Amino acid sequence: MMMMTLKKMKAKKKMCSGCETEQYIWKTIGRDRYCKDCAGRITPAKKIAAKSSKKAGEDQVYSKLRKDYLTLRPVCKANVPGCTSVATDVHHKAGRGKYYLITTTWLPVCRICHMWIETHPKEAKELGFSENRL
Repeated sequence: MMMMTLKKMKAKKKMCSGCETEQYIWKTIGRDRYCKDCAGRITPAKKIAAKSSKKAGEDQVYSKLRKDYLTLRPVCKANVPGCTSVATDVHHKAGRGKYYLITTTWLPVCRICHMWIETHPKEAKELGFSENRL
């Protein structure tokens, strides 16, 4: 039986085209070789989309649903102290996750009542303005 020995390859330092010093080469572009620092400076960062196309589509549907919902329900249903009575917001009683487009989980509220609901979750649940999200 013949035994093979593998030679461990060791990276060699080479001249970086960016900083012109001997460095371990991180990236080669054409004939130019760059160390990690220089490669990070010359390679543009990838742009990440603000929203996925799926989320953007859901948001378009949501905008129309929200407008129609508030047109049909213009009065605030929370009526906490300081209420303006004009519904300008939609409170998502069960959260926005999987219930984002489900209008039966929405509540028409004014901005003051919406802020109160969000800052007083225990009382909001007791009054029926919010539901458990688990």
